[in-house]
Amino acid sequence: MSGVLRRDATSSAGADGHVTEPDDRLPVLVWIIAAAFVGVELAFSAGYGFQQDELYFIQAGRHLAFGYVDQPPVAPLLTRLVTMIGGIDPTAVRTLPALAGGAIVVLAARQAAILGAGRVGRVLAALCLASAPVLLGAVHIGNTTPPALLAWTLVVLCVTTAIGRDRPRWWLGAGLAAGLGLQTNNLVALLLLALAVGLLVTGRADVLATRWPWLGGAVAAIIWAPNVMWQATHGWPQFEMAASLHRENTSQAAYLGGLPAQILYGGLLTAPVLIAGVVWLWRSPRMRYLAVTVTVVAVYVLAWVPGKPYYTSGLLPAVLAAGSVATERWFARGRRPFGRRTLVVGAILVATVVELPTLLPVWPVRDLHAHTTSGDLADTVGWPQLAQFVATENATLAASGTPPTSIFTGNYAEAAALDVLGPAGLPPVLSGHNAYGMWGPGSASDARVLAVDAADELRPYFGNCAKVDTFVAPYDVDTDFNHLDLSLCSGPTTDWAGLWPHLTHDD
Repeated sequence: MSGVLRRDATSSAGADGHVTEPDDRLPVLVWIIAAAFVGVELAFSAGYGFQQDELYFIQAGRHLAFGYVDQPPVAPLLTRLVTMIGGIDPTAVRTLPALAGGAIVVLAARQAAILGAGRVGRVLAALCLASAPVLLGAVHIGNTTPPALLAWTLVVLCVTTAIGRDRPRWWLGAGLAAGLGLQTNNLVALLLLALAVGLLVTGRADVLATRWPWLGGAVAAIIWAPNVMWQATHGWPQFEMAASLHRENTSQAAYLGGLPAQILYGGLLTAPVLIAGVVWLWRSPRMRYLAVTVTVVAVYVLAWVPGKPYYTSGLLPAVLAAGSVATERWFARGRRPFGRRTLVVGAILVATVVELPTLLPVWPVRDLHAHTTSGDLADTVGWPQLAQFVATENATLAASGTPPTSIFTGNYAEAAALDVLGPAGLPPVLSGHNAYGMWGPGSASDARVLAVDAADELRPYFGNCAKVDTFVAPYDVDTDFNHLDLSLCSGPTTDWAGLWPHLTHDD
């Protein structure tokens, strides 16, 4: 059928010969599951405190630009807007991510409908996404991941609707979602490339022969253009970031664990539905292009950044939706379909209850050290205490007659914590890490620098760097920012302007 979109197989002809459009309405239970998901996320949103990326985005939102060395502009812009409304508060920062997660749950059910699922399959798709560890954990943190996951989900849904329902104008929606997604995370470009490969190698070039995909691509390009121009005028720092991510995430352990991690991010007891979804996509001639898309993305992540298995999670709604179609049919083939449904749904719910304390701040913070948690969750503990610790040390040094004239940190996390949570009166806070390196030292003095986790960086360029204290995270929580040495460095070999090229790093 060259040059013409093929109508979805689930459409049917009525008695008068006219094609009857399929019913894509979602059961009320889908909306209840999505609402419960958002409610749980918001209920725990104030637990523990900010994660370092949230603090970084708050500070980046104070330096609005069309791009940054490590990300496009949407996440800092959204953080700026929500903090203007809700203040510097974790719940304010995490409200939009929670809502994005709820939207993904609904869109997964809609995707299942497009793929041919009935009522049970649509509800199952929503339940699988609402229970997925990667989604539960990701939308608890206000960073680039929640809007990027939403963008991936929307792009795939719009494309499958355009093709499967013969509604070519949905390509414009795909372009809009892709453009906004590219302004959130450049990895959306991988999705677009994988989709193109999937259509070409499965004989669906007829789709690309129409004007609508190209119009959608033009919409995406126009939206993305400001960030591309910013990257071009700043030396394409995203390429350096990509190379850095490759270096940091290609260990032997990462290669060995990459594929199992991709599967388990969907949930331990949801894994059969996920695997069934991949198999179903490959077996379905009309959806095989999506199977190729999933495979291309998974192979790229496994080959280039196996230590970041969650990079494939944007395709999880589509795969679990396909798995829900297959699982619904498995239910119907059994002698006791209700028993099969009870077994699958019960297993998913039990796994969610077990996994929830590792993903959200369920345990009292004083007991957190005794429990296994995700790294992101542990890293939400201790930032106010660090800010107060540094402020106290600064005051002590000032009282002794050696007041620091600036503070330099080894990581953007520590710098952002001091900028956002530190008391008024601190010296200028600097760092060479990522966007802080781009913002530069300004007019800060380098006469006496209080180094926070940065003495090794500064020591080659200062006559003296003496350790003055060590910060230990509270409540015995094992975070990535624990046992941070504070040192006082003096006697610089040159001024900040001369030192800065040696201190900046993007990783």
